[in-house]
Amino acid sequence: MQIKVKLFATFRIGRFKEKMLDFPAGTTVNQVMQKLDILSCESGVVVVNGRVAKLEQILVDDDVLSVFPLVAGG
Repeated sequence: MQIKVKLFATFRIGRFKEKMLDFPAGTTVNQVMQKLDILSCESGVVVVNGRVAKLEQILVDDDVLSVFPLVAGG
């Protein structure tokens, strides 16, 4: 299945901004992040098709996964 992955802010460094990637059926958000060497503790918000998602969510063909890092400030 094909998943569009969008990375934001520091997650783009050494990776990409947006890319179509192939994964086997039944792949979870967390498995995609592992493949990209993004630790779950580094992610602030994970969004699938415009909705906040859990790391255990199973993705389906043509999903759009957006991954945002933790941010600090005030």
